[in-house]
Amino acid sequence: MAMVLKNLRDDVATVLAHDPAARSGIEVVLCYPGFHAVLFYRLAHFLWQHRWLVLGRFISYLGRMMTGIEIHPGARIGRRLFIDHGVGVVIGETAEIGDDVTLYQGVTLGGTSLNRGKRHPTLEDDVIVGAGAKVLGSFTVRRGARIGANAVVLAEVPAGATMVGIPAKEVGGEKETAPHPDFLPYGTPCDEELDPVARAMCGLREEVAALRRRLIEVERELDEARLETASPKRRQA
Repeated sequence: MAMVLKNLRDDVATVLAHDPAARSGIEVVLCYPGFHAVLFYRLAHFLWQHRWLVLGRFISYLGRMMTGIEIHPGARIGRRLFIDHGVGVVIGETAEIGDDVTLYQGVTLGGTSLNRGKRHPTLEDDVIVGAGAKVLGSFTVRRGARIGANAVVLAEVPAGATMVGIPAKEVGGEKETAPHPDFLPYGTPCDEELDPVARAMCGLREEVAALRRRLIEVERELDEARLETASPKRRQA
C-alpha cells in the first residue's frame, strides 16, 4: 500500500511539474485524464499479471471509455508516466515504457506484425513523444530521445536523438555537446528548422555563399598580383 501511495504522489507531482496549467494536486486528481488513465492501467495490469485476463481487459476498456486513452493491461510501464491531454493515445500489449516518459495526444505505440511475441516498441527513460507521433515496431527508442509531432518512427532511435518527419529522420547531430533540456514541449525543438530537406537547402545556401566570398577574395588577389607584375614593366618603360 505504501508503494501504491508513493506512486500516486509521484504521478501527481509529475503532472504539476510538467503542466503549468495544473494548479493543485486536487485539480490533477479530479480533472486530468492522463492521470486517470494511468490509475486504470495500474489496476488492469495487476489483474493481468495475476491471470485475470478478461477482467483486466474490462478495466482497461472502462479506462478507455472514460479518458479516450487506450493502454493494454499487458504493457509494462515505469514510474512517473506523463500523458498530456491524452485523447487518442494507444499503447499496445507488448510495449515497454521506462521512467519519466512523456506522451502527448494522438501518440501510438503500435505493432507491425501479427505474431504474439514482442511486436511493440520499447521506450527507455526520459523519452518524449510529440502529439500525433506513431512509433511502430519492436525496436527501442533509447534514453532521452525526442520524437517530434506527427513523426512516424519505424526503426531504432539512438539515445538523445531528435526524430522528425515521415519516415522519421534524425535532426541536429550535436546531442553529445549540446544535450536536450530537461523538458522539450511536444518533443519538438521549436527554435530549429525541422524539415530535413529545408535544413539541407539552408546548408547548401551557406556553402554557396562561402564559395562566393572565397571567389571574390581570389579575384582580388589575382588583380593585385597583376598590378604588381605590371608596375615594374611601367618603370622600365
